[in-house]
Amino acid sequence: MDIKIQPMGDYQTNCYIVDVDGKEFIIDPGVGATSWVKNNVKNPVAILNTHGHFDHVWSNKEVSNLFNIKIYTPRDDNFMLEKDPYDLGMPPSSADYLVKPDEELDFDGIKVKFHFFPGHTPGCSAIEIDDNLFSGDFIFNNSIGRTDFPFSNPNDMKKSIDKILSWDKNIRIYPGHGSSTTLNQERSSLVNWKKYL
Repeated sequence: MDIKIQPMGDYQTNCYIVDVDGKEFIIDPGVGATSWVKNNVKNPVAILNTHGHFDHVWSNKEVSNLFNIKIYTPRDDNFMLEKDPYDLGMPPSSADYLVKPDEELDFDGIKVKFHFFPGHTPGCSAIEIDDNLFSGDFIFNNSIGRTDFPFSNPNDMKKSIDKILSWDKNIRIYPGHGSSTTLNQERSSLVNWKKYL
């Protein structure tokens, strides 16, 4: 497995290209991602969105059309792709597949699990591929996603933190912004952040 990463746009949103056995998954193609993706893929098979915020999905449609690949988005966040709720001029897109909470998808034997962690957004999810977790804006290195945005929910975030703290395994975390970390490294931070929600 090979992971390429490139921060995109003003918010330095991490776009990932995850190569598993020659099949490439594009995770969160944000602002200006198309050129970088085009120069770094050979066999893209899908676009995976962790959630619907503009800085993670801005280039969805452009990348989808360029490679004729489908967009997979948590179903509760698809409205953000279609309606540009923050009125920022984001090119609209729409999921080809609405992912249900905690759904596991199978791409020719490659398992992709969307773990449902709402709070930052209604459909916020972390995508697990081969024991690597692409956490979007749920967990960062020493931090969590904000819950003061429209459509955010602090109570849901508390439940999501409890949910991942119940995991009895360690896992490498690749967040939507900043550097990678591990679940074990973040456990005490998550407990502390929960107090402020």
